[in-house]
Amino acid sequence: MTNPSAGTLTIERKQSHVELCLHANVAFSGKTTGFERFYFEHNALPEIAFAEIDCSTTFLGRRIGAPLMVSSMTGGYSEASTLNRQLAEAAEHFQIPLGVGSMRQTLESPLHRESFAVTRTYAPTTLLFANIGAPEVAQGLSQSDVAMMLDLLRADGLIVHLNAAQELFQPEGNTNFRRVLEEIHNLCATTNVPIIVKEVGNGIGAAVAEQLMAAGVQALDVAGAGGISWQKVEEYRFLQQFGHEHRFSSNALDELLNWGIPTTDCLLAIAELKRLQPQFQKIEIIASGGVSSGMDVAKSLAMGAQLAASARYLLHALHAGTLTATIEQWLNDLKATMFLTGAATVDALRTKSLLNH
Repeated sequence: MTNPSAGTLTIERKQSHVELCLHANVAFSGKTTGFERFYFEHNALPEIAFAEIDCSTTFLGRRIGAPLMVSSMTGGYSEASTLNRQLAEAAEHFQIPLGVGSMRQTLESPLHRESFAVTRTYAPTTLLFANIGAPEVAQGLSQSDVAMMLDLLRADGLIVHLNAAQELFQPEGNTNFRRVLEEIHNLCATTNVPIIVKEVGNGIGAAVAEQLMAAGVQALDVAGAGGISWQKVEEYRFLQQFGHEHRFSSNALDELLNWGIPTTDCLLAIAELKRLQPQFQKIEIIASGGVSSGMDVAKSLAMGAQLAASARYLLHALHAGTLTATIEQWLNDLKATMFLTGAATVDALRTKSLLNH
């Protein structure tokens, strides 16, 4: 059952999130993704032609133009239709996957559902993923809820985002995460599209990855620390509403605002888990959380990811009117790395050695 007042609150929150990500200092401080600690071993004799390098690969059984995904960002308010149209056009142009922002608002109210549906209009052939939060999943989604979200996008899969730290800091947050894993298992068993589980910037460690893999998810997006701190986004919102009445001690606040597992630590831990437990080999990994260039994409692949995803940097590029140019630059970064390691294909790049500074 929809609730118009709840939908209005969600719309205001979604719009505030985008504005803060664009204009406020919400990046992690004192903690990085870890990508800077690694570099590729140079191949002085690549034995390939740069012009013949192929960046295409597969994800969830579908051929895609490059190992890059436009990560879940926005939707659910009037201005989001324009943003999602532009994101969808770019995803379609490069034939790369696109995830929409949280579709919680579509469950609460019919307002602005078109801001999500527009993505399929402008990305008719590329992979497109619906998205819902762990608190909503924990409460138990009905089959009609799931069908509505998937049908609205004609989606190729459903992303469930884990956002415990964000909900903890959110002024109106829902911190009841009981039964999330059980309900994810139920979704995997009853939904006829792949289920992807992602964090939102605090990372998925090996122990949680093992639980999710055993529950039947088909892909994991690690979304590690080093990019946006959603705790900081929500702390800004809390201060806007309540002034300087901090809920946490000054000694703990900085660590809580920068809480999380760096992206590369997540990737390496999950790659080791998959090596030790062959039954998880077919589960695909998405690297996100501070991915800021095609070099980060390349390193992600060498660490075991099937592809990498970015939200914040591509949102800034979209706002600046340079989204297509930015993605082209990232793909040039990727091709340059492939050339200098002697990898003519993405699969070949996955076998190349990374060295640690």
